[in-house]
Amino acid sequence: MVYTLAQSIPAQSLNQVAPFLFFGFAALTVVSAWAIVLSQNIVRMAIYLLFTLCGVAGLFFLMNAEFLAAIQLIVYAGGTLILIVFGVMLTSKDPFQKLVSPIWEQFLGCGIGLALLFLLVLAMANSVIVPHESLGTAPEHGVRAIGKALLSEYIVPFEVSAVLLLVVMIGAAYMARRRA
Repeated sequence: MVYTLAQSIPAQSLNQVAPFLFFGFAALTVVSAWAIVLSQNIVRMAIYLLFTLCGVAGLFFLMNAEFLAAIQLIVYAGGTLILIVFGVMLTSKDPFQKLVSPIWEQFLGCGIGLALLFLLVLAMANSVIVPHESLGTAPEHGVRAIGKALLSEYIVPFEVSAVLLLVVMIGAAYMARRRA
């Protein structure tokens, strides 16, 4: 018998805590994303990226998208972030080198960011909010259903991607060994 934390906590108390969790994960994501932009140390940028990705995974968990949250943590926070850190460590002579961009690039980035923020606010203002009760019941697409589909109907693409990742890892190890 599997006994999870969600089963032991009443739904009423989860509904009371959910807004605080949402704002906590959203704040973690936004603050660490700004820290990435403002930081000049590439290793610190990678650490802030880890916090950003974990915050996004927490938001996925709150939306009951457990599969997306797990993929976010495994693939992005686990794999991609480690790849970035190792890439910096293997290719840079000084991994703690400061990155300083010219002032015109900073203004260009702020302008593009403000334009995207304007478009986001415009899209949110023109969106229709549908009450949760009127949505009806959605079909069950949980992690178990995705796992069954990956290991039955989509086994060939799943295994091909696993072999491809293995070949990439062997190639990266060979290139790093050859360079040393």
